[in-house]
Amino acid sequence: MSFDATLPLIFMAVMGLAMLAYVVLDGFDLGVGMLMHRATPEQKDVMVSSIGPFWDANETWLVLGVGILLIAFPKAHGIVLTALYLPVAVMLIGLILRGVAFDFRVKAQDEHKPLWNRAFFVGSMMASLAQGWMLGRYITGFAQGWQYTVFAAAIAVALATAYVLLGATWLVMKTDGALQARAAGWARLAWLPVVLGMGLISLATPIVSETVRARWFTMPGFIALLPIPLVTAAALVTLRVLLNSPRILGRLCWVPFALVVAVFVLGFFGLAYSLYPYVVMDRLTIWEAASAPASLKVILLGTALTVPAIIGYTVFAYRVFWGKARELTYA
Repeated sequence: MSFDATLPLIFMAVMGLAMLAYVVLDGFDLGVGMLMHRATPEQKDVMVSSIGPFWDANETWLVLGVGILLIAFPKAHGIVLTALYLPVAVMLIGLILRGVAFDFRVKAQDEHKPLWNRAFFVGSMMASLAQGWMLGRYITGFAQGWQYTVFAAAIAVALATAYVLLGATWLVMKTDGALQARAAGWARLAWLPVVLGMGLISLATPIVSETVRARWFTMPGFIALLPIPLVTAAALVTLRVLLNSPRILGRLCWVPFALVVAVFVLGFFGLAYSLYPYVVMDRLTIWEAASAPASLKVILLGTALTVPAIIGYTVFAYRVFWGKARELTYA
């Protein structure tokens, strides 16, 4: 394969990396936001403190992913954004509401602080459900019909629940004391809905998509892909066992979060395999949607500078602010 033909694959890989990083990194702080209503006022401050240094920067990955879609795959960008105009608007409203609530709750008087806490919860829920809806519509290539609408709604609920599980395990890792114990309980509550949701969606996806059915349920592909669901199931079972163990309140506090991240990563690879070589399922391949090779070469130079910089400051931020979160203090 020539370099010109490889360029669209490179940009598809970078876009996939950006979206995976966004789902994992922004997913945990969206999950924390959706758990706010379950905590005491003092615990809410610690929860916000646990995501405070990261949540804004996490959204950089979303900007990167959408930006690559726009400049590297402009034909797909037009189709995707046209079909998802409303849920994109809902997601952006939710993210804006989160940002406003995050800043205003700091300065609000005590009687107004619950309002901004609720706004942070609502914004997190709106963004999570919208992202799940968009994923469900994208997987089916924006096909029309009641069954596809039900499928997208199921994905929306499942993704929001998965974010809650991810957020709860983040709190297990980043907090201690009563909040850490409560977070372990929240994770146990979220585990079963996540498992049921993943199971039902795994069964429904081949039904609503003939392409996915052909990819996963023909030989020898079925044998080659079998490790993905098996390892995912093993990770989820191990997670449930650990959530019952007091050891996760000590030195193993990071393990539940790592297991949930592993489930997201495995799901990403399964989705990537299902979609390839399409940018829009059954409508546009990577090469059909890509910009001209000359344009991609110019864009590649900018990407080669931008992506390492984003990775670098992300790693730096997590390294600097690693460790247990404490109650917020303001000078």
